[in-house]
Amino acid sequence: MLRRTLLATGTAAGLFAATLSPAFAGGHAKDIVDTAVEAGSFTTLVAAVEAAGLVETLKGEGPFTVFAPTDEAFAALPEGTVETLLLPENKDQLIAVLTYHVLPGKVMSSDITGDMSATTVQGSDVDITTMDGVKVDGATVVTADIEADNGVIHVIDAVILPE
Repeated sequence: MLRRTLLATGTAAGLFAATLSPAFAGGHAKDIVDTAVEAGSFTTLVAAVEAAGLVETLKGEGPFTVFAPTDEAFAALPEGTVETLLLPENKDQLIAVLTYHVLPGKVMSSDITGDMSATTVQGSDVDITTMDGVKVDGATVVTADIEADNGVIHVIDAVILPE
């Protein structure tokens, strides 16, 4: 799943800004979608997941690793980008963008050492670097290791786009 190119030494776990514990409701951890909804800062991401028809997939068994852009990250895209992606005729493009933010398997911050590349569900690779904080294709991980019962969410400050 991960192809590692060791360019730096040491663990990136200490470079993450914060770590949150799992979200629990009724004694059970929530899935990735419910965890994102409860957080309240992923309304655009959740709306996009719904428009793409990916809710059931991300509520599935997994495990998944999701690099979740905040609402502010989506707002920083050029004007009209989100609205265009949400149009029914652009569903395939929306799915490609969203699945580019997802890795198969559960990758915790403690699994990241040095710089590496990982293949996304979309099929392209993302670069994960540890210089000047942890970055995924240039987006900074601002909160790591938000566990869900079917994977983990790492919050990023930008929307990453496949080539």
